[in-house]
Amino acid sequence: MSITRRHALAAAAATVLLALSGMADAAEMVRIGLPTKTYWPTTIAETAVRQKLFEKEGITAELTIYRGGAETFEAMAAGAADVILDASSLVSAGRKKGVMSKVVANAAMGYYGWQLMVLAKSPLDVKDLNSKKVAITSAGSGSDMLALWTIANKKIDFTRVPVGGGGLVPNLLAGNVDAAVVYSPLSFQIQKSGEARTLIDYTAAVPANLTGGWIVPDKFAEAKPQLVQKALNALYGAVAFMRSNREATVKLIADLYEIPPEIAGLEYENTIMKLESDGDMSKPNIRDAVQLSMDLAKLGGLKDIMPTEELYSTQFKPVPTKP
Repeated sequence: MSITRRHALAAAAATVLLALSGMADAAEMVRIGLPTKTYWPTTIAETAVRQKLFEKEGITAELTIYRGGAETFEAMAAGAADVILDASSLVSAGRKKGVMSKVVANAAMGYYGWQLMVLAKSPLDVKDLNSKKVAITSAGSGSDMLALWTIANKKIDFTRVPVGGGGLVPNLLAGNVDAAVVYSPLSFQIQKSGEARTLIDYTAAVPANLTGGWIVPDKFAEAKPQLVQKALNALYGAVAFMRSNREATVKLIADLYEIPPEIAGLEYENTIMKLESDGDMSKPNIRDAVQLSMDLAKLGGLKDIMPTEELYSTQFKPVPTKP
């Protein structure tokens, strides 16, 4: 091969490498906020990362895990997160204060695995929690909403103690609180171990409503709609992958949260398989589901609720990314 020929090939190869490098540099990043570690939104996002679903959409993702739903929403309000998983009630409260965001994809229609729990040896029943201390993740979070719902529904009163997602079980087991609103798979784990028992199973007790959705600031959705679409595609691609790959998903849950495979299996069957698979906010039942979540929030003490139509957007329809 002539020197000229070799030089030409080398130059062509260099051009390709520079182009690929430029593409990598140009890949937009989406910052995803997650409400706590040992929780199904984290499982979804981690699956999307590990299956390279964001990469297949031509974007990169930065995952940040917070101490609860309220802290996650505050991060978005402060400009530290672009897409978050949170309760629609926070969207209402936020818009009232000038934090303009909307639910752009439905993630869950129930409080799957959420339970009001006490120590197994505790003699307390629900009515006995009057004037007691009950652990929640943070004020304004899903756990706080369920605690407030319990107060209103059961006509009792107790002190809500914010301890963060990672503090629910340790504070309950240490006896620092009398009860705790615990999410899965932690609820399954301490129930199975015999350390705690359930007073209220919120999956059955609370009517089906939009309990969690992917939320985006209005300005971000307007400025970067394609990035939002690609992020949602990857996240719902992860849901599709999990639903079709039980063994891999159970292993991921067990590894991520350092729990026995048996507990991870319970999380898979009772939570993962019940999540919304397409996130479509234009379905006929969505408005009623959002309205019911607002009614429950109002019952739980949320005031000045915004009109339902202002809380969600039908702009996006996720197209699950294939692995």
